[in-house]
Amino acid sequence: MRHRSVADLMTPTAVAVQRGTSFKEIARLLDEYGITAVPVVDDENRPVGVVSEADLLRRHTAKEGPSTAEAMMSSPVVTARPSWTAVEAARLMERHRVKRLPVVDAEGRLIGVLSRSDLLQLFLRRDRSIQEEIREDVLVRILRLSPSAVHIDVDEGRVTLSGTLERRGLGPVLVRLCETVDGVVEVVDRLGYDDEDGDGAAAG
Repeated sequence: MRHRSVADLMTPTAVAVQRGTSFKEIARLLDEYGITAVPVVDDENRPVGVVSEADLLRRHTAKEGPSTAEAMMSSPVVTARPSWTAVEAARLMERHRVKRLPVVDAEGRLIGVLSRSDLLQLFLRRDRSIQEEIREDVLVRILRLSPSAVHIDVDEGRVTLSGTLERRGLGPVLVRLCETVDGVVEVVDRLGYDDEDGDGAAAG
C-alpha cells in the first residue's frame, strides 16, 4: 500500500514574507490569497516563523511595538518534510497544537505548506478507490487471498468486511490493515471462519 505523503497533499508555496514585511502587507496577502497564515522566511528562503490572522489581531489590539512580520510571528517554526506520511504530519500538528506546517526540502528551504484542510483530502477519497486498494493490495498482495475471499463494502469511508475466512487469526490482521488505508474512517468486522465449527466441537 502506498500512503499519500506530505508532498502529495501540501499546497506548493504561493506566498511567503520577509522579517520586515509590514502589518498591512501581510493582511493584504492573506486576503488576496484566501489564506489564514503565511510563513516568514530569511534571505535563503528558510522558514523562521509564521504569522497568522490571530497574530495580526493581537497586534492590532495591543497597538504597541513594531508591526513587522518578525515582531508578530510565532517562532520557532515547526516544519515537515515532503516524504513524511500524512499520519506523521498530523501527529506533529497535534503535539505542537498548530494548524499548519511549512514544508521544507533537505536544505531547509520552503517548498510548500500543509494545513489541516489539506489532510482532510485523505477522507475525501472515493469509496471505489478505497475498495479497490483493499482488494488488490490488502487481500491479494499482502495476505495472498483470493480477491473474492471477502466481500468489501465501502460507504462514505466506512468499510464493512463480510464473508468466511479459513482461519480466525486472519480477521484481526485484515481489519488492522484496512484501518491503515488512506480514507478509511471505520472498519466493521462481520467475518466468519471455517474453523469455528471445529473449535466448537472440540470444546464440546
